[in-house]
Amino acid sequence: MNVLDAGNAFPQLTVPELQGGMLTLGAPQGGHDWQLVVVYRGLHCPICKTYLSTLETLVPAFNKIGVDVVAVSADPKDKARAMANEKGLTLTIGYDLSIAQMRELGLYISDPRSPLETDQPFAEPAVFVINAAGEIQIIDLSNAPFARPDLQSLVNGLTFIREKDYPIRGTHKAA
Repeated sequence: MNVLDAGNAFPQLTVPELQGGMLTLGAPQGGHDWQLVVVYRGLHCPICKTYLSTLETLVPAFNKIGVDVVAVSADPKDKARAMANEKGLTLTIGYDLSIAQMRELGLYISDPRSPLETDQPFAEPAVFVINAAGEIQIIDLSNAPFARPDLQSLVNGLTFIREKDYPIRGTHKAA
């Protein structure tokens, strides 16, 4: 497993985009200079559905401070489409994140508990904020669906960071 650290360059990875074409993670779109990448577990995860619904409502707040918002999972197109349709999502959604790409991002990967859950390994939740220099400003990795950053707090924090030119924190790892 690769380990990404705060302040490192974010590896730009390309996945198919639900709205059509390809999506490059780490390359802000829509005139924004930062990007928020939310990795979600997949259609099988009820917590992801709630999290993405909340994220959808906050896209305008992120965009207002110059942050592009994307979500991505290992789900195939049909499951990504079902998630978007079920929750009324219009945010940018990438799909088919490969195991190699999950490893490059340093994500925790889980196997399904049963075929009723899903039919392939999937990434556990993660949040990356990539700044205008392509560096990881904020990184949050979880090995379980129950631990994720509060999205409104993230909007508030990023507003502060952008207004005050607050530096990247946590660049020295514990020995």
